Amino acid sequence: MSNPFFQFKQFTVWHDKCAMKVGTDGVLLGAWADVENTFQILDVGTGTGLIALMLAQRAPLARITAIEIDEEAAEQARINIAHSSWADRIDVVCKNFRSFETEDKYNLIVSNPPYFIDALHCPDKQRNMARHTCELNYELLFQHSARLLDRQGRVCVIIPAEVEQSVVATAWKYGLFPSRLLRVFTKPGKPCRRVLLSFGFQDNGCAEDILHIEVEHHQYTSEYIALTKKFYLKM
Repeated sequence: MSNPFFQFKQFTVWHDKCAMKVGTDGVLLGAWADVENTFQILDVGTGTGLIALMLAQRAPLARITAIEIDEEAAEQARINIAHSSWADRIDVVCKNFRSFETEDKYNLIVSNPPYFIDALHCPDKQRNMARHTCELNYELLFQHSARLLDRQGRVCVIIPAEVEQSVVATAWKYGLFPSRLLRVFTKPGKPCRRVLLSFGFQDNGCAEDILHIEVEHHQYTSEYIALTKKFYLKM
């Protein structure tokens, strides 16, 4: 049986009630998203609350709203946040993003969205919601984010490499343009598996970079260590 929790340097994330466990994708997004001049953050599909907690650690002046459609996951996120140092700055809302409305404007919207678009669904309804785009797809994410985002704000996502072009095209439809891009490789010589993207309303070009996670199995690159060392215990 896998460990029911994951211990970070400044907080603990229990994930035994969540379909999607703590993983590299969430850690990458939480460590990479730009938090400069950030005071209002929206985490769409928070799951365990991992990314919200990471951003609270990195942005000490920010208030964070964490949305989660699954009731069990939302409750686990509440518990994880309640046991952290930032419980007074993070609110968990159990709601479908489709029906989320607020007068607030956000400086930063983050999402580690479902990524199986055409794959067959498994019998586990909770896992389906977490992994498939039936409840949260890229169209909905960018359409709704464009209404909630401050004019100088950013939308940051992590996506499979194979959907990069369609995701950028979808964002463009709603006036959101890529400003930063990081292609993630597990090891040198392996294909790119994940892409981190930051979008905003200004079309000023896109700064692109690459990141290799490992040199070989469990031997991490200096770039990956630098990105994640504030969080992982062994970094």
